[in-house]
Amino acid sequence: MTHNNNQYRFALTALTSLFFMWGFITCLNDILIPYLRLLFDLSYAQSMLIQFCFFGAYFIVSIPAGQLIGKIGYKSGIVTGLMVAGAGCLLFYPAAMLEVYGLFLLALFVLASGVTILQVAANPYVTVLGEPGTASSRLTMTQAFNSLGTTVAPFFGAWLIFGGIADPEVTGVSKDTVALPYFILAATLVLMAIIFIFLKLPNMGKVDPALALPKEGSAWRQKHLMLGALAIFVYVGAEVGIGSFLAMYIALPEIGDMSTSRASHYISWYFGGAMVGRFLGAAIMQKISGNRVLAFNAIAAVLLLATTMTSSSTLAMWSLLFVGLCNSIMFPTIFSLALQNLGSSRGQGSGILCLAIVGGAIVPLAQGFLADQVGIQMSFIIPLLCYVYIFYYGIRGYLPRSEKAAEGAA
Repeated sequence: MTHNNNQYRFALTALTSLFFMWGFITCLNDILIPYLRLLFDLSYAQSMLIQFCFFGAYFIVSIPAGQLIGKIGYKSGIVTGLMVAGAGCLLFYPAAMLEVYGLFLLALFVLASGVTILQVAANPYVTVLGEPGTASSRLTMTQAFNSLGTTVAPFFGAWLIFGGIADPEVTGVSKDTVALPYFILAATLVLMAIIFIFLKLPNMGKVDPALALPKEGSAWRQKHLMLGALAIFVYVGAEVGIGSFLAMYIALPEIGDMSTSRASHYISWYFGGAMVGRFLGAAIMQKISGNRVLAFNAIAAVLLLATTMTSSSTLAMWSLLFVGLCNSIMFPTIFSLALQNLGSSRGQGSGILCLAIVGGAIVPLAQGFLADQVGIQMSFIIPLLCYVYIFYYGIRGYLPRSEKAAEGAA
């Protein structure tokens, strides 16, 4: 058993590096948005197409990725995901040289497709490597490294993509600088794929076609799962929407009054808050039930957004950045609450929840259209309403039917 545990520990360490990488890649979009907005002179709504193409890939690729992994297993799925993501990174070079916005969007879609295959393979892999009882704490821990990636990416990205330009609004941005960070990423991803080919990992994840579908296609009928999928949809939408607008919002004269490249550094505070919150949350949720912590964090986020919409300068800036701390435990908590009582349709439920990540494509786009009409500050009403729904889910929506009935009878 010790040998097995060591093998698992080694596999988990390797998987944790993947969580770090895709956090890093996802957060680079928040730097890319203000950069491409300056390069192509885009409206807010047009610049949100970046998140639309990135998170749209989750919606299109999740189910085929699940089927692919059923055929080839988790390990080969991870290698495939890394190679596809690497190919997406390489597409940034022709996009930058030809200065075609559509090519940037295509590159992002391919990159995100690779990340989706990685997510679909790595999340369940982490839960099966080790004791079933500690699965959720393993997932929260690897998710914390995902947050570490999102915390360091803004420094790296702002430095490389804006190429050390003090004030990109005045001097303009260079088309060459964007290709370099993605070249470095492509090289890293391909190197990781090669390492994973040679790693001795437990061979898991292949599904016998006869057992592929649960006999009862019941996941879609579970109300608490469907409400949970909606909670994942609005949560990812709100988190991505806020992250996407952060640099442009903080740069505004009435808020932070600074250049976009300087404002980009503050994105680290937002995602750093989520990382700190995940480490804290893992400890707090040993004592307090997850749904209560979720409801508390959602109300705190609503109050912070209301503050940022009605104030200016430092108060408006920091109240928005602190929403990151509230976000911390939301994704893993909603995910585990929604999968309660699913039995054999747990895999199907997990696929439905992955589809809901498409909220990151749709909510920021809606916020972009609103920001074009009423300005960024008032557009935060959209994430605010998302957190109101998450509060409801933490109070009532998460209860499986049987427990609701019991509660009603009492």
